Formats: sequence, C-alpha cells, structure tokens
Amino acid sequence: MITKALTVLLISGSLMSFASDKNQLKLQKKANRIHEKCLTIDTHCDTPMLMIKPGFSVRVENKAPHSRVDLPRMKKGGLDASFFAVFTAQKPRTEENYKQNYALAHQMLDSIHSMLKHNSDLATLALKADDLARIEKTGKRAIYIGMENGFPLAKDISRVEEFYKQGVRYITLCHSYHNDICDSSSDSKPAEHNGVSDFGKQVIAEMNRLGMMVDVSHISDKSFFDVIALSKAPVIASHSSVRAVAKHNRNMTDEMIKKLAEKGGVIQICLLDEYIKEPDTTTVKFQRMKQIHKRYKEATDKMTDIEKENLFKEWDEVQAMNPELMPTVKDMVDHIDHVKKLVGIDYVGIGSDFDGGGGLRDCADVSQFPNITMELLRRGYTETEIRKIWGGNLLRVFREVEKCAGKGKI
Repeated sequence: MITKALTVLLISGSLMSFASDKNQLKLQKKANRIHEKCLTIDTHCDTPMLMIKPGFSVRVENKAPHSRVDLPRMKKGGLDASFFAVFTAQKPRTEENYKQNYALAHQMLDSIHSMLKHNSDLATLALKADDLARIEKTGKRAIYIGMENGFPLAKDISRVEEFYKQGVRYITLCHSYHNDICDSSSDSKPAEHNGVSDFGKQVIAEMNRLGMMVDVSHISDKSFFDVIALSKAPVIASHSSVRAVAKHNRNMTDEMIKKLAEKGGVIQICLLDEYIKEPDTTTVKFQRMKQIHKRYKEATDKMTDIEKENLFKEWDEVQAMNPELMPTVKDMVDHIDHVKKLVGIDYVGIGSDFDGGGGLRDCADVSQFPNITMELLRRGYTETEIRKIWGGNLLRVFREVEKCAGKGKI
C-alpha cells in the first residue's frame, strides 16, 4: 500500500525531474543560438594526411576515430572555419629527406587546393582574417592552411614566402624532434640550439614581414621565450593546453601563458587526451598506446607505407578501447577556466588536433563542437566571452600579424 507521504515524495521527485529537464532544454536552446551566432574557428586539424590517401573524401560524412573532420560534419557542428595543417614528420636532416618532405608538403597543399576546387559549392580558401565573415555569409566553410613543422623549409629562407603564396598562414616551427629552426619540447636528446637557431631567427623575421602567424606549439620552453623576444607580432599556440592542469611537456606553463598574453597572443586549447587530463598509467590501454608511440618514434623513417598504415589502424583501435577512460569536455573547459583566471578571456581559443590525435569522450569530431559551447554556458560564460573563445581572439591576433606585414626585412 502506497502511503500519502510516499505519494507526495514521488510527485515531488517527478516535478523536480520535469523542471530539471525543462531547464536543460532551455539552456541547450540558448547554447545552440549562441553557437550559431559565433564565428567559429578550429586552428588545427591534420585532415590533409587523410586527403592524400586513396578513397577519402571530405565531401561525405565519415566516422570517428578514423576521421574526425569533413565538410558535412563541419556544417553539422556549426564550425565556420578550420586550419588544415600540412604536417610532415621530422626525419634525419639528409638531402634525401629534405626533398621527400618538401615534396610531401606540396602534395598536401595540392590536395587542399584540389579539394576546394572540386567542392567550391561547400568550401572556399581563406587567406585573410576578414575573409571569414565574408565566407560565412555564403553558407560555405572557410578553409585556412597551416604548416606543422618547418622541416620542409630545408634551411632555404625563400621557401617561407613560397609557402605563403600557396596559402599557408602559420608555421608550427617544429614538431616532436629538434629541427633547423629550434628545439622541440618532446625530443629526448639534449637541446641542439638552446632555443631558436640563427636560421630560426631569420624564419621568424620573414614570417613577421609576410604577415604569417608564428606557431609555438611543440617547441621547447626555451625556444618559446626566444620566439616571444624575437617576434615583432603576437604569436599563437595553435594546439596546446595548460601544464598546471595536465602535466605534459607539450602544454604551456603559467609563466609561458602570461608572456604569450603580454605579447597579445593566444593559446588554442588542444583536445588530445593526455594534454587535457593526466592518464592512468596502470591501464592496458595506456601501456599499449605507449608501445605503439615508441614503435612510431623509433622506426617511422624506416617503415613502408603499408607498415605505417597498419600502425595507424592499430592506434585507432587502441584509442577506441575503454571510452569511459577518455577525458571529457568538462575536463577541457577546465583549461579554458585556468587561462581566463590567469590572464583573462582575451587569450584563449580552441585548436582540436582532430585527425592528429585529438578527441574527447563527448567531443569525438567536429559535429560535437556545440557540446563545448554548452559547457561554457553552463559555467556562466557570457555570449561575448564565448564568441572570443570560438574565434574572436584568434582573429584579433591574425589582424595584428597582418598589420605587422611589410614593416621590416630580414
């Protein structure tokens, strides 16, 4: 027999649940409205690595984890613009490897331009900060181009302008190993240049002259402080997170973030799991990922294309294991919170690293980007602040870099 008191409790609980659902729906509608109004930019995806493979198309909707970015999912997720990265892995600096990586960089650039030519009804190339607002009004996606790793420059300073003319608007100075430009944050070998090399100084000056953004993601701490001192324009970290929140050498310290802000730059929070939340190193998943990463670092330059493809498939399979262990959007927004409290809202944005390792439990691809806006709104961020995070801050830096163009020569 149900007592009167129990009946009251059941009715009360149902009313509370109804009220909660109603509030959630109201919040979701507001988040969708704000997200739709924002000029949204993701400053780093590695999708061109997939674009040079047979059978892959950005025109059709693909699935994570194999693919996280394509034009249909960009539209579904309200992503107005993305920087497609021309990525080349660092190899021993031999003449043969310089030629191979230079050719690979051009192959990726050609694939981007070809894709835009064949999908002109859905996307178009963007070259200036102000291009985005114009392109967004057409309903198309804006595709900017970045270059991850300055290795293809091969100590030839004229190639900076060559790549600029091909549409490249930032260069991530190095990747996981030291190169001719600067020392890397991830290389286990001792520092080679103790920061930025003499050639690196020329590269930074030339990028400033052209109006190309200098990207400090992946570079060593000493290299970062050298760049801050050398660059005449604000700089970006296209896909880095906060070391105080997740201890990783790829993330930025509070001191670095303060210097970046003083320079007028921006840190674009990366959605890669270890950069967002320190992993449980005792799990089978972590141990297997560590083994695959070790095999890649030790033998990538000796692997055949088929061996690399099999290794990447294995990586995707392991990444898909135990999804409950993956960091969430809430963990990612903790990094945005930290930057806001440390230096203010004007110095933080989003650079997913999708198709290059990025992906969260509840933001597995670009179609789920509205989940980030929802979490920001849930934490009390204003519409103005959300607009800055999703693109306003990056565009401000981009414009400042453009203003510096032509003001000096190397």
